[in-house]
Formats: sequence, C-alpha cells, structure tokens
Amino acid sequence: MTTPSSLTQDELKTLVGQAALQYVVPGDIVGVGTGSTVNKFIDALASIKSTIKGAVSSSVASTERLQALGIPVFDANDVQSLSVYIDGADEIDGNGNMIKGGGAALTREKIVAALAQRFVCIADESKRVEALGKFPLPVEVIPMATQHIARRFEAMGGVAKVRLKDGKPLVTDNGQHILDVTGLSIHNPLEFESQVNQWPGVVTVGVFAHQKAAVCLLGTAQGVQTLIY
Repeated sequence: MTTPSSLTQDELKTLVGQAALQYVVPGDIVGVGTGSTVNKFIDALASIKSTIKGAVSSSVASTERLQALGIPVFDANDVQSLSVYIDGADEIDGNGNMIKGGGAALTREKIVAALAQRFVCIADESKRVEALGKFPLPVEVIPMATQHIARRFEAMGGVAKVRLKDGKPLVTDNGQHILDVTGLSIHNPLEFESQVNQWPGVVTVGVFAHQKAAVCLLGTAQGVQTLIY
C-alpha cells in the first residue's frame, strides 16, 4: 500500500484531481482550466460525465482532451454563469491569490474564472508561497506593445522576456505574445493586477486576485489539504 509520504508529484496531482470532483454540481456545466494537474481532473471527470451537462474550457488543449473523453464542450458565450471553475496555479498565497499562465492560457482562464461563482484551485504544495513573484509572472500582450510593456516592468525592478517556442515568440490561442517577468515580489496582488491591466497593450496579467481561489485542494505528503479563503 502506498503511503502519502511516498507519493510522487504526479500521484499527488491525481489525488487532488479526484478530490475536486466533490465540487462538481450534478446537472451543471463545469468550468475547466488548463495544465498537467487539470488533466488529472479531466480524466477523473470522465468517470462522472453522465451526471453533468458538459464543460466550458479555457484552452484548445483542454477542449481536445475533454472531447476525446466524450465530455461536451460549450462556448463561453453560450453560458451565463458557472457554479464552479476548477484550475491549477503556478503560485498561490495564503489569501487565495494566484499567479497563473505558465501554460500560456491565462486570458481564457481569467474569462472562465469570471463566469464562475467559485474558483477551486488544485495544486501540489510546492505552489504555496508567502508572496507572489518567485514564479515568472506571465503577461499576455499585443505584439506591437511588447517592448514598451517590458520597459514598464523594468521600471518596477522586474526583468521581462518574451516567451519563445522553437526560437520564435510563442503565439497564444488568442494570437498574442507572452512576457515572463522575473524579479518581482507582489505584496498587494489586487492593486498590482488592476494597475498592470490598465497598461495599453496588456491583454491580461497572470495575477488572479480579482478572480482569486475560494478553495485550494493542496496535494501534500499528508494527503489532500483543503484550504478555504
């Protein structure tokens, strides 16, 4: 028998993915995020797919995975609200504020999160931080504004680099670029998110404070820990 302390990171992701099923409301459409931990949730969701209407997805990759498992995917424009949005995080602080966007789906994730009455974050304990900013902060930007926005972050003490894929700027599902910003320590996430989102050329910043988590299911050596904010 496997004890919690001997679980791998992958096994912890499976545990939290399965634990998130308890927040799925029967008969509803579920908001589904993006990433390796969410993939575990999608796999678990397939086991109860007959009890839900379907899902709204935050990325092409998640949509393809959901559809491959026979789960209907709805367009966000066709849904007035969602009871729950389940997604991972690159970092989460003690108040449920997060950094997201390591997988480049931050704008769509924020849109689906805004539709949801409750955000349930699923993560392993390595993502828990005192202050946001150790993980490079993703910012989705319109390409013509990239260098201007990078200079604004440099004025704040950060270093912004264009995310590359195969030696060229990565292009998001929305046709934009991503800046990854290091060197920041974000002590007021709500104010920071509001400020950066006002900069011309920013599509959205990967700080989730306006759409923060209500619950975090954290995979730990002791099992799944439930944090309520």
